[in-house]
Amino acid sequence: MTIDNSASTASSWWSIPGKYLRREFLPVLTDLRLAIALLLIIALFSVTGTVIEQGQSPAYYQANYPEHPALFGFLTWKVIQVVGLDHVYRTWWFLALLVLFGTSLTACTFTRQLPALKTARRWKYYEEPRQFQKLALSAELEIGSLESLTPLLQNRRYKIFQEKNGILYARKGLVGRIGPIIVHIGIVTILLGGIWGAMTGFIAQEMIASGDTFQINNIIDAGPLATPVPKDWSVRVNRFWIDYTPKGGIDQFYSDMSVLNNQGQEVDHKKIFVNQPLRYHGITFYQTDWGISSVRVRLNKSPVFQLPMASLNTNGKGRIWGTWIPTKPDLSQGVSLLAKDLQGMVLIYDSQGKLVDTVRTGMSTQVNGVTLKIVDLIGSTGLQIKADPGIPIVYVGFAVLMLGTVMSYFSHSQIWALKTGDRLYVGGKTNRAQVAFEREVLEILDSLSSDSPAIPVAK
Repeated sequence: MTIDNSASTASSWWSIPGKYLRREFLPVLTDLRLAIALLLIIALFSVTGTVIEQGQSPAYYQANYPEHPALFGFLTWKVIQVVGLDHVYRTWWFLALLVLFGTSLTACTFTRQLPALKTARRWKYYEEPRQFQKLALSAELEIGSLESLTPLLQNRRYKIFQEKNGILYARKGLVGRIGPIIVHIGIVTILLGGIWGAMTGFIAQEMIASGDTFQINNIIDAGPLATPVPKDWSVRVNRFWIDYTPKGGIDQFYSDMSVLNNQGQEVDHKKIFVNQPLRYHGITFYQTDWGISSVRVRLNKSPVFQLPMASLNTNGKGRIWGTWIPTKPDLSQGVSLLAKDLQGMVLIYDSQGKLVDTVRTGMSTQVNGVTLKIVDLIGSTGLQIKADPGIPIVYVGFAVLMLGTVMSYFSHSQIWALKTGDRLYVGGKTNRAQVAFEREVLEILDSLSSDSPAIPVAK
């Protein structure tokens, strides 16, 4: 008879990689030093993603991170775009760091924390006096009994296990052993939320004039699994305005916004400003910028017409917007209008660049033989729009993390007792708050031996 050993041979071949992974790779993966190093690297690149503006155009990085001189001697626009520092949180290597860190925590949970919890749940009685010598705190009493010890432990919320032959085991604070596991679960949940948000979220930017209605179009960054931008509703900027300080500085800028359905009916409404966004169907609208969209003017007795204003390059000397207004039908003559804010002050220049007049909104002036009235300046709101489906997962992870942190502060304390002859042996140990535990044990011993001194066990 021939025996086929192919199945056993294949099984042995498959077991070789598994044994190798357990013996060589798993100890490295569960090493605390690796977890700390990964955490520091993730924190470093997270700071980088906060300092370096994310999702801007190539021209922006070329202007702000030139090659000569390079920031810190090496940080240029080429480095930023090659490495992916312009979209750190969506790069493959950052997501790989998160996955590796989460895998390390998960492996540590299954190889260390869960076995430690399983060990803590098991107990064994001390049946020999010599076993108490191994404890950090123990004593030998000339008098006393387990019956008198039991209520003392119960009053301190110990769970008691007792045998009839004079041995006792008590413990409390097992939740402290569960705490580190809950902490790991919370951190892994946060990492999963971050990965899911990076894969499925998007970021958009819009500059919308006061009074205009828009849908999200200008997507500047999106994950590979990003959900489609909703088209069944739109947003109207009812009004945009700025509050100024007495010295002329900006105090706060506001946008009164309405969410409209396809029938044009308002389904949500909010006044937003910095740190007070509008949230609707998982999409958040942040107030981040402002500008001057257009100016409304009248020439002589003509109807009011609206001209767009463009942001002018001032080489870093402040923000200013301008437009050109024809004063003759054949466009042969005209004047330039400049404004630096929405306080209503407008500067008028002729074709030679000479300042003709300075007027406020609502006022009129004579230029090139016509009456020019500045009716109003129309502001525009700069919005940053984010969709991050991973945020609820991250919030749950933080809640679990805080719960686990609180649970970890509970001490896991254990006390053993043995009654043999006329002697009572008592000892215990704890994993934290050693001084408080020693004080507690001494109080128990004092209660047991109020009429007889305790005899310390020799170590």
